Amino acid sequence: MAKTLAKKDVVVVGFGWTGAILSKELTEAGLNVVALERGPMQDTDPDGVYPQTMDELTYNSRRKLFVDISKETVTIRHSSQDVALPNRQLGAFLPGNGVGGAGLHWSGVHFRVDPMELRMRSHYEERYGKKFIPEGMTIQDFGVSYDELEPHFDFAEKVFGTSGSAWTVNGKRMAKGGNAFAPDRSSDFPLPAQKNSVSASLFGQAAESLGYHPYNMPSANTSGPYTNPYGAQMGPCNFCGFCSGYACYMYSKASPNVNILPALRLDPRFELRAQCQVTRVNKSADGKSVTGVTYIDSMGQEVFQPADIVALCMFQFNNVRMLLLSEIGKPYDPDSNTGVVGKNFAFQNMATIKVFFDKNSHTTNPFMGAGGNGIAIDDFNAGNFDHGAAGFVGGSPFWLNQGGTKPISASVTPPGTPSWGSAWKKSTAEHYTHHVSMDAHGAHQSYRSNYLSLDPIYKDAYGNPLLRMTLDWQPNDIKMNMFMADKMSGIAKAMGGHAIGIYGKKPGSRFDTTSYQTTHLNGGAIMGTDPKTSAVNRYLQNWDAHNLFVLGASAFPQGLGYNPTGLVAALAYWSAKAIRTQYLKQPGALLKA
Repeated sequence: MAKTLAKKDVVVVGFGWTGAILSKELTEAGLNVVALERGPMQDTDPDGVYPQTMDELTYNSRRKLFVDISKETVTIRHSSQDVALPNRQLGAFLPGNGVGGAGLHWSGVHFRVDPMELRMRSHYEERYGKKFIPEGMTIQDFGVSYDELEPHFDFAEKVFGTSGSAWTVNGKRMAKGGNAFAPDRSSDFPLPAQKNSVSASLFGQAAESLGYHPYNMPSANTSGPYTNPYGAQMGPCNFCGFCSGYACYMYSKASPNVNILPALRLDPRFELRAQCQVTRVNKSADGKSVTGVTYIDSMGQEVFQPADIVALCMFQFNNVRMLLLSEIGKPYDPDSNTGVVGKNFAFQNMATIKVFFDKNSHTTNPFMGAGGNGIAIDDFNAGNFDHGAAGFVGGSPFWLNQGGTKPISASVTPPGTPSWGSAWKKSTAEHYTHHVSMDAHGAHQSYRSNYLSLDPIYKDAYGNPLLRMTLDWQPNDIKMNMFMADKMSGIAKAMGGHAIGIYGKKPGSRFDTTSYQTTHLNGGAIMGTDPKTSAVNRYLQNWDAHNLFVLGASAFPQGLGYNPTGLVAALAYWSAKAIRTQYLKQPGALLKA
């Protein structure tokens, strides 16, 4: 029998970016908040101490900061006609584990969102007609506008200590370096853009020569010392090249651990419990609200934590799985296209190009870098080009952000190079400091055939069904990917070099679990204004239980061209504001069904 604890005002499940943001906002509102994290306690000290943290074997190869898939994994299949099998080796995506979650090991690329992507279906129907959207594509509007979210983007950047260059602020054109396609801002970035690597400068020059509009990427890696609104201090980034997959020993990369947790520790209304595996959200007798959560603590004891408000702030697919395990909301049925939990599962649609220079040409020093720093163009992102002529839905920013090529993964050779032997060794030595790598960070659309459900066969270490992913690339994805690779290859050719390697999709490409793309998974508990087509409303409040809020990229109706963290953070502050200013005054549905 579960041990019952004293009731809290709020229980937050998961302590990554959304869990940290919501915990801070609600303790400031005077509530007693307990956050439950399934993994261990982690922080810069001791998990990011120099020089131990600069260990590729431990962190990238052996996946120290990532989810322990011996306890909890997912099963994957291409279609509903296939049998799903457990993912036994992390490859295509890398969820975090422990305090900070993926927010501890992320790279630091900190975009906002293109306003068009918040009203994706409306945009395409208005501009190209309803028939332009392919059969089976289930893209939706978010139900919230950029103007509504702008103050929250602004505050999140101040919390993160984001470095960047603005295009316009309150309608006034700023200094050069900003994104010509970016929407207006209410204030400039907290810090100026970071310095550019040789690689990024070459990319920017080549893009500009073709008439494109290069700009400095917004980076949650600091360009100088900084103190955020919570009093958390950050040091200047030294371009060590150990960002993605690592805890930053310089306190230069924004993370929940660096930017929010220090302030929360000082608040007696907040409690953080690590190594607590939540197994379900408990419903009231009438099913119209929730009463708390049940979890397994570090001693293996089952515990019930009652609370007036429950917030699911886990990784995207963990949020969806928790709703399914707790039987909250109707599971999605792709055959009838009904149900909302598991619907609109989407990923990222990447293409990569590498340019190789002669050894007497550009020296790019790829061992250095910062995870979020680089130069990008948005000429083919969102609605910035004619999709009618291109014939597909979706867009992609292109960028070159040199994050640091590590010793084990340093073998980068031109196409046609043998995979072993003396010729491979010679080519590796010649090209390590004479190559650049750029990405088309494509948006991924949602489809009836891509969804999440509970696996009927496989279970986790606690006896609960694993989450089952049904995911494959669709013709629209492949067509877009090939278009973007072709456009980006023009930039690659303009950079010179004696060889170019293009790594993208081809007709008939299938989703491959072994090749890393990003950890940007989206959807499954999507937001909207209609309970028939969304799991949460525009404030991220569950339609079925008014005191349950579900935060994170699980709310995205489709994938973005940009990285999701900026929008995830803004939506967390947006939801927190609604709770503080509306829900606490009159608990109940914030939006009528």
